[in-house]
Amino acid sequence: MGGTGLDIFSTLQEDKSRLSPSENRIAEIIVNDFEFAVNASIIELAERAEVSPPTVTRFCRRLGCESFSDFKVQLARTAHIGVRYLKPESKSTDPADVAQDIITKAQNALFLLHRSLDLVAIEAAVSHIAKADMIYAFGSGGNSSMIADELQNRLFRLGLRITASSDHSMQLMMAAAARPGDVLIGSSFSGRNMELVRAFELARQTKVKTIALTQTASPVAKAAEIVVPIDLPEGNNIYRPTSTRIAYIATVDILSSLVAYAVQPKATTTLRRIKQQLVIHRDGDDRQLLGD
Repeated sequence: MGGTGLDIFSTLQEDKSRLSPSENRIAEIIVNDFEFAVNASIIELAERAEVSPPTVTRFCRRLGCESFSDFKVQLARTAHIGVRYLKPESKSTDPADVAQDIITKAQNALFLLHRSLDLVAIEAAVSHIAKADMIYAFGSGGNSSMIADELQNRLFRLGLRITASSDHSMQLMMAAAARPGDVLIGSSFSGRNMELVRAFELARQTKVKTIALTQTASPVAKAAEIVVPIDLPEGNNIYRPTSTRIAYIATVDILSSLVAYAVQPKATTTLRRIKQQLVIHRDGDDRQLLGD
């Protein structure tokens, strides 16, 4: 069962009512002290649960594992993720407390970004984006796709040619079709998106400039020519949206603002033309800036 990726904790939660009292004692040890469970021998686990080793073996097979050894492998793979979701970080549900938590985390994300921002990398990225013949913005589901779309949203209105994609196959085809003078910008919060790594490697074969917004020293960072590092800690509250995305949006805003200044005549003309059409056909109000 080594490659199946069995989620031990989900299985325990779903089967809890069907476990015997002896098996439930084993399950409680695993959930409440998984560090002990993942390192314990079958005899140690049996003694702690006050059951026999054969009972532990039967328990493992009930969960879908071939043996106690297989159970230990599956437990080691899923322990960190599983415990967070079985026993989420306890937080107040009072609206004022939730608002305080969200806003504080967003402020902290921006503070840490400001303190650690690599201005040399930012400047290099802006230089290549501003003179690019074509810009490709790649993400991979969730937040990174949102960042790719936001890059497109920011840069097209400056008169730059850009397209965003979150489809891995399309990304590879675009990377293969890209030419010298083009720029590929990839966003990956984890830095472990191997499909994006492949796209970067493919693009660099034809001298396409590659820019990564990601974690330092990650596979994605190592595959890119220019890295704008975003390294922020996250808590264990699974219900709170990640505050890291606030830092990514701010980074996109910094990049797009600097690019706008770099291509100012073209940006001004394009923005004016877009605003004119919006005023004529949408709201007739010319006071709203075209930032969004």
